[in-house]
Amino acid sequence: MARRIEHRTTSRRPARDVYAALVDETYLRERLDALGGTDPRLVAFTTTETSTSYQLRQGVPADKLPSVARGLLGGDLVIDRAESWTEAGYAGTVEVTLNGVPGRLDGTITLADTASGSELTLTGQVKVGIPLMGGKLETLIAEQVALLLDKETEFTAEWLDRHA
Repeated sequence: MARRIEHRTTSRRPARDVYAALVDETYLRERLDALGGTDPRLVAFTTTETSTSYQLRQGVPADKLPSVARGLLGGDLVIDRAESWTEAGYAGTVEVTLNGVPGRLDGTITLADTASGSELTLTGQVKVGIPLMGGKLETLIAEQVALLLDKETEFTAEWLDRHA
């Protein structure tokens, strides 16, 4: 079974400003340095006039993982995350895979203006193909993704304040 995830974060900045940061190579590198954990890397970055795609690699040390994940992985967790954004509609897709875990997160990301700024919404599903343990891991991954998105939103606000 897959676990559905929907998470929203808000910014006091308009969608165009948040989008500009999310597809900026310097921003991505600085975000990875601040939040990327073990051996963070911007693996690939491609941009055109209307779209941007990138792949990030982030690590979580084994001692920071819940025991169920430590036992399964036998070491650090490596997260590969690919995002593709289009300027039209400020929309994108995200794919996340984890080393040592037969599972993934697939979703869409939208960024929209609100009366007080903007809102980023991730909608997708987490699927882990491990009998008996899959559901627990899906819940854990969904919770960790939500926490990471909250931290990234906070970083983005601070970054935009410094670069305004």
